[in-house]
Formats: sequence, structure tokens, C-alpha cells
Amino acid sequence: MSELPEKIVVAFFATDPATHSERRLLLDEEAREIQQKIRLSDHRDAVKLESRWALRPGDILQYMNELAPTIVHFSGHGTAEDELVLQDRNGDADYVSFERIVGTFELFDSVRLVFFNTCHSYIQAAACTQYVDAAIGMNQAIGDTAARIFAAQFYSAIGFGKSIPNAFKQAKQALMLEGIPEASTPELHLRMGAEEVDLVLVKPRS
Repeated sequence: MSELPEKIVVAFFATDPATHSERRLLLDEEAREIQQKIRLSDHRDAVKLESRWALRPGDILQYMNELAPTIVHFSGHGTAEDELVLQDRNGDADYVSFERIVGTFELFDSVRLVFFNTCHSYIQAAACTQYVDAAIGMNQAIGDTAARIFAAQFYSAIGFGKSIPNAFKQAKQALMLEGIPEASTPELHLRMGAEEVDLVLVKPRS
């Protein structure tokens, strides 16, 4: 009989500063749906979702050291200038260049996947694969509903022991099944030489 899988940590970093957009995102709903899907998966006890809200640039290193995550998930806004929208000390928008974000992942060996559930984030995702096995980004703006459905199905598949590429395909298929015309928006980028057999994050110990 196989032993239980090793536990992985998903760091869910959420930011939605009021000064960036008049339309607020339902980030709490995204976190709730992800958690619900994880709970319904085979290996629910092996996937721990840790949420951190109103993320500031200065929080990132603290939380990364604190959580030692396997997956880092950014939820919120991105810009067409390849910036991630975080929050400053006054609660206003702080536009962080992709170079500043990507360089962080050179410092943390625990991270296998970076997931940018933010608009216009495919360049950040591609750059992250210098340091991590896989990264997901969006090649244009993505709607709230599509972002939530895509993320929830992705983590469901991870919790069932599927590989990152398989989970990505399932998440795109979930959008198609719902009739949401945004299945071509998410992009998966892999580190050069990465093999699918090595991209299963939740699997029984041998």
C-alpha cells in the first residue's frame, strides 16, 4: 500500500487596490472555490491553501519564507505594461515590474509552479521558468468568472494527482464546457527540459 502523499503548500496572494479599478474583483470567491475543489479531491489532505490578502511588495519575501510554498498563486490585476498590481502602505495601487517579481523566485527552491491569475501576465510566466518548473499566465485580459473556473479546476486536478500539464488542459476544458470563450487566454510555460512525469506535485511516496 502506498504511503500518503507529501504535503504541498499553495500560497494564494490576493490584491485588489481600490485605486486601480472601479470594478472590484471577487478574489474571496476565487479562494473559496479553489478550497472547495481541493476538499473534493482524492488527496485533499496533501494540498494546503494559505491565503494572504492586500499583498504589498514588501510582504512577498516574508510570506515566502514563512510558507515555503510549492505553488505561488497571484490573484488580482495585471497591466498591459507587464506589471503586477500590488498595494502600497496607503492601500493604493503599486505597479510592480515583472523583472522585480520574477527575480524573487531565484531565491526559493521550494517553488515548482507560479500561477499568475492576472491579466496580461504571460511574459512574467515565461520569465519565471528560468527558476521554476512551470508557470501559468494570461495572454490578455481575463474575466472574473473565467479566472475562477479555470483556477478551481486546475487545483482540483492537482489534488487528484494529475500533472501540471494535465491539470492545465482540464482547466481549459472546464471553460469550454461552461461555454466561456476565454479558453485560449491562459498559457502554460515549462522550464526547458521539464518532463511531464516530473510535474506531478501530489503523488504517493514510493
